[in-house]
Amino acid sequence: MKIAAQTLGCKLNYAETSDLLRRLSEEGNTIVDFHTPADLYIVNTCTVTAVAEKKCRNAIRQAHRQSPDAQIVVMGCFAQVAAEEIKKMPGVTQVLGNESKRLLSYSGEDRTRTFFKIQDGCDYFCTYCAIPYARGRSRSASLEETLCAARRIAQTGAKEVILTGVNTGTFGQHQGESFLKLLDKLDKLEGILRYRISSIEPNLLTDDIIDFVAHSRAFLPHFHIPLQAGSDHVLQLMHRRYDTALYRNKLECIKRVMPDACIAADVMAGFNGESEEEFGKVLSFIDSLPISYLHVFTYSDRPGTAALKLGEKIPIPVRHEHTARLLELSEKKHKEFIASQIGKVRPVLWESTAHGDNMQGWTDNYIRLTRPYSPTLVNTITEEEIRPENIIRE
Repeated sequence: MKIAAQTLGCKLNYAETSDLLRRLSEEGNTIVDFHTPADLYIVNTCTVTAVAEKKCRNAIRQAHRQSPDAQIVVMGCFAQVAAEEIKKMPGVTQVLGNESKRLLSYSGEDRTRTFFKIQDGCDYFCTYCAIPYARGRSRSASLEETLCAARRIAQTGAKEVILTGVNTGTFGQHQGESFLKLLDKLDKLEGILRYRISSIEPNLLTDDIIDFVAHSRAFLPHFHIPLQAGSDHVLQLMHRRYDTALYRNKLECIKRVMPDACIAADVMAGFNGESEEEFGKVLSFIDSLPISYLHVFTYSDRPGTAALKLGEKIPIPVRHEHTARLLELSEKKHKEFIASQIGKVRPVLWESTAHGDNMQGWTDNYIRLTRPYSPTLVNTITEEEIRPENIIRE
């Protein structure tokens, strides 16, 4: 059977889709490009924003146009919260919610870097977010089960593992284990040279975790720490579990022990109650932080969330204006971070894909470099000086 898949949304979804395709391939199926005819299409969906849901619908329609007789299986977060709507779409033969996904999964297309899902679900119920309704409460496999899966990844030859989850820092909390204990065990695992933590809530990023990463064998100086709003008033409306003072403290703590660390932040533009005065505080706060770049999202109403009843609605054109200004700030912060690294030597893991006559790789602190292609360097780590001419600016 020819099977094609399209993944929308987060790195967690990509790990889940890749894990599913790997198992389907092992069963004798042929994996083909989503834009080609297939017998079965799998669409792994996202419900974070209205734009994400629109992309999901478009992917389903595209699959049906390409192969009207094909089966279309829709899974993931949008499938969980809008199953009845999706079932009515032409060509859809099955809708699977998130309970049908495996708790532990990992990607496998790239033999250099792997996304490893270690946790699912969330107990936080932030007022803007539908994910707890789509993925359920926080849960994770046991420490030993997770380590067994990590050993299987090590056997694939991948040198870098990115730990993913909906609320990664809550790993093990419901069975008396901890995220820090997992990090310690993974660091001692043979065969994997580098780990990244894809995202961790600031209130769960303890000083002990920061110190551990700074002195570990394999964990990299790269953090993704959701901020969402740089205003205490808006953070309270969002029901986030920290304030701007705590957030600043975490970043300053990282930079004290890892001065060259890359720090990314999620920020939402146009949340209810975000007046021009509040948005000015957001820009000022972010600009004052040692942030390397931003992931910017435009707020959109999610059915069933508490945010629908909160604060004054921000006009959509204003939301888009705020998004554009945050993206400009992100570009400024990223240029500053890159400039601070010029002339420094960092370890780079080189990828297998050729880009013309060149190859690409990531430094430990997440700067993308290029060099002439050499097959002997694929999936190896070399020390490279960061220079303006070998940086890929995206």
